[in-house]
Amino acid sequence: MLTLERAKELLAKTTSEEHLFLHAKNVMAAMGGLAKHFGADEQHWMAIGYLHDYDYEQHPEEHLQYTEQPLKEAGLTDEEVRAILSHGYGICSDVEPVTDLEKSLFTVDELTGIIQAAARMRPAGITDMELSSFMKKFKDKKFAAKCDRELIKKGCDMLGMEVRDVAAICIDAMKAFAEELHLGPKA
Repeated sequence: MLTLERAKELLAKTTSEEHLFLHAKNVMAAMGGLAKHFGADEQHWMAIGYLHDYDYEQHPEEHLQYTEQPLKEAGLTDEEVRAILSHGYGICSDVEPVTDLEKSLFTVDELTGIIQAAARMRPAGITDMELSSFMKKFKDKKFAAKCDRELIKKGCDMLGMEVRDVAAICIDAMKAFAEELHLGPKA
């Protein structure tokens, strides 16, 4: 089973840009929260979340096309590789998310971008962010405009949950990692 330590080793082999590591950490934190919600293995889901953009820096235009074989060779299970491939469903992958793990990763990949952007606007970062504050930013299509809200809604529909409920879980989970995510109070 993929561990967070192993996920960090693997991502370090293909990635050097700090913002990509930060994104990996945001997704990792959110995935831990959703794992807890679904009664799944938090550390395992966090590891999958951390590693999800394995080939992105090297192949941004062909994202996920250079992921499957190297990760299988690195010892990931078919289920773990499938979960990672499914986060690009309809964009750069035809692997449809079917498990709670896959649907969660598909959803939080974009959702954490808006949460991160909203938290950066606040003096106390994410530490005191309320769901209502986030939802205002989510509804403002000009805010974090590159984050695909329709994709987030589609993911939430797959999970059978409302955006606000998924966002609440993710925000809560990300608060525990505020310093590591550079989302703590500003000095």
